[in-house]
Amino acid sequence: MQRSKKRIALITVIYWFLLAYIMSALVWWFVALNRQNNEMAALRLQELNPAAASYQQQKQEIERWQERKYAQYVGEGVTFMLLIWVGAVFVYLAVRRYLRLGQQQQNFMMAVTHELKTPIAVSKLNIETMRKRRLDEQQRDRLLQLTLAETERLNDLCDNILLASRYEAGSQSRHHEELALDRLLQDIVSQYRQRFPDRQITLQADEELAIAGDAMLLRIMINNLVDNALKYTDKQGSITLSLRQQNGVLLQIADQGPGIADKDKQAVFQKFYRLGNEQTRKAKGTGIGLYLVQRIVADHGGTVTIKDNVPQGTIFTIHFPAYSTNIPATL
Repeated sequence: MQRSKKRIALITVIYWFLLAYIMSALVWWFVALNRQNNEMAALRLQELNPAAASYQQQKQEIERWQERKYAQYVGEGVTFMLLIWVGAVFVYLAVRRYLRLGQQQQNFMMAVTHELKTPIAVSKLNIETMRKRRLDEQQRDRLLQLTLAETERLNDLCDNILLASRYEAGSQSRHHEELALDRLLQDIVSQYRQRFPDRQITLQADEELAIAGDAMLLRIMINNLVDNALKYTDKQGSITLSLRQQNGVLLQIADQGPGIADKDKQAVFQKFYRLGNEQTRKAKGTGIGLYLVQRIVADHGGTVTIKDNVPQGTIFTIHFPAYSTNIPATL
């Protein structure tokens, strides 16, 4: 990482040095041409006969010619300088974005590798333990529950990666239908309570709230927000989900984690973005969860905002336009 930063710094210095050299050469070109222009005008003036009747007219023509040449050199010089500067800045920003994206993708691959290996290793250990040891029913059920939780985590990670790829490729299809969001939320919370029986997850949901949506995408969105809340909230802290009707449908997920600084409240929705504090860096994650949240919310015509929780933590607020009160019997 340090070596990569030094290399980028060296390339940046060389790049701007060469650009400064080109600018200096352009200025020298202008000075040389203008000097040549003045010398040619002086020579033409020397060739004139002051006693001739047309002397003043010829002198004025030479001076106008000299001024036109000067204006031409200035115009060409300024045009070339602007084009070089615009091109140089564009190339510099493009290269910086490319290098930053490359670093983010490298970090993403490392994070994904770690995220994939952990549930696989835990599941493998649990299965080997059940195979090699005689366990009572309670111990066996506990290992099966842990294995199922890790399998769900692995499945969620694969869904996130596939969905992010489809969004980037522009191939994500939309199948919106009338959807009972309160029932979907209850089902998701019930699964999380089974997976994390030691965590405090509270749900406050009004009934018969429907939106036009895709159940699979909305499930991924809510899973990412709940996973994010569980990740940064201590085991003693609580996570609260609320769903109510307010100029449409309002979904809020509040945690009691370290919170998000104001300067990062919009940046966290960028792909591969990870917060810079050490507590966040040490936490698991790939940097695409909140990116998918924003894309899914936008696909459903909604908005997502972040505000601080009291006394600590973060509240994600999602607003969907209302659809209908005629809710189907199933999700």
